[in-house]
Amino acid sequence: MTEQIAQEMVELTARGARARTALRPDPWSAGAAVIAALVLMPIAAVIWIALTPEENVWPHLVATTLPRYLGNTAVLMLGVASLAAAVGAGAAWLVSMYRFPFSRWLEWLLLLPLAIPAYVGAYALVDFLEYAGPVQTGLRSLFGWQGARDYWFPEIRSRGAAVIVLAAALYPYVYLLTRAAFREQSGGAYEVARALGAGPVSLFRRVGLPLARPAIAAGSAIVMMETVNDFGVVEYFAVQTLTAGIFSVWLESGNPGGAAQIALVILTLILVLVVLEKISRRNLRFHNLGRHHRPLVPVPLRGAAAWGGTLACALPVLLGFVLPVSVMAGHALANLDAWADPGLVRALVHTLTVGGLAAVGTVAAGLFLVYGVRLAGRSLPRLLLPATTIGYAAPGAVLGVGLLIPMAAADHALADLVQGVFGVEIGLLMTGSAFAIVYAYGVRFFAIAQGAADSAMGRIAPSLPMAARSLGRTARGTLTAVYLPLIRASVGTALLLVFVDCVKELPATLLLRPFNYNTLATRVYEKASLENLGDAAPAALLVCAVGLVAVGLLARTNR
Repeated sequence: MTEQIAQEMVELTARGARARTALRPDPWSAGAAVIAALVLMPIAAVIWIALTPEENVWPHLVATTLPRYLGNTAVLMLGVASLAAAVGAGAAWLVSMYRFPFSRWLEWLLLLPLAIPAYVGAYALVDFLEYAGPVQTGLRSLFGWQGARDYWFPEIRSRGAAVIVLAAALYPYVYLLTRAAFREQSGGAYEVARALGAGPVSLFRRVGLPLARPAIAAGSAIVMMETVNDFGVVEYFAVQTLTAGIFSVWLESGNPGGAAQIALVILTLILVLVVLEKISRRNLRFHNLGRHHRPLVPVPLRGAAAWGGTLACALPVLLGFVLPVSVMAGHALANLDAWADPGLVRALVHTLTVGGLAAVGTVAAGLFLVYGVRLAGRSLPRLLLPATTIGYAAPGAVLGVGLLIPMAAADHALADLVQGVFGVEIGLLMTGSAFAIVYAYGVRFFAIAQGAADSAMGRIAPSLPMAARSLGRTARGTLTAVYLPLIRASVGTALLLVFVDCVKELPATLLLRPFNYNTLATRVYEKASLENLGDAAPAALLVCAVGLVAVGLLARTNR
């Protein structure tokens, strides 16, 4: 009886200790919740502004421009996704299953269009194919034509051209995922199919395509999200999409509530897209048995088939990388004075500043959030963790609406308060500086930092941090002494990827930048919009150079 009473006392003491621990404020859990709230706040602001606008223009939008915006967006999404899926999956199949001239080089060169922002590709394509460009000039010289009345040439600034440009820039997302899926498949399945008489087309249609379908669906979903996010291409080609509608309704019509309502339509569209992508993969489960798994053995191609494979894989690289870089390099070499332009230097400094601050802050916040959730072990932070990735799916224009309107109101209220109390004019601290841009970058690319931190920490054996804690290390000491040295490479990768995406981001920067504040992306947009590619080319090449660093990193990690 005495032992039973003692045991009950021990249990009561332990229960009380657990209760006190649960009630005790946990800075890691609280900090994780604050970070998650900051990431989700712009999305919540868009929903609130859209549902409570000062002037409800929703009926007018529905009756006039919204169907056109929605229709063009849907056509672009489907067209770009279909073309990118065909090119990406086809190229992945060729380099995985066959060997042909330069196939090993093309396997990595197919990633290069990731370094080129889609709007740079649009400017280069128009410059190359327009009436005064080298193609039409050469045709007139070759055939003796005098003017545009003597021949027909397809319209360059059109919706179809926008589909081609976006697909050429975005197909690597499908290519990367699909190539990885093909590599993970067992060569035995293909050997059996060949033994049963399956030819190359039947092999792809009946074996390769079904097994790679989840990867193709995931890559196509990313392509469609990036298509919705695009502003530079659709604005240059005069295609009225939902993102272009946000700029038009807000900046031209002066109606932020209407812009928020269009942004809410985009968020709904993205949510539907994500749900459909998950549903499409729900019943697709393929497993490899380790003891029966044999790597794929590429089949050598001969003759015309071999050079056909080379040409098929080289065309996307030529259109998505070689053409834009060549056109921009030609303009940059013809206008060497543009490299010394003070505006370019300022844009470079601004880009390095906001991109660097956003990268460091985003990765630090991602580390804190993931580590705080792991330490806390509570339900609320764990529920918020996956929700913080929604920023990556939200287009930059949507985040611009969700940040600028509340920040502007808070800025004005704070300035009025300080002036009323102290008689000092402090100006607009958030929207009058680069703070809003850095914040938007952090929300937009938080999923990259959070995913890298979560994946890296998940690979560390739990016994290591437990041993450190048992030896007297605090939570912060365990993070700095155990986790950070082991995940240093992943942290560096996340810093680089976030920085590169910040350099290329255009819609959010256009909406949130202070007056006369340019980054490299906005400088390219401004100069190209004025048909001044000579001044736009140096900034475009600098953006591409930064993107090449990220592509090199991807190629290295996907060997």
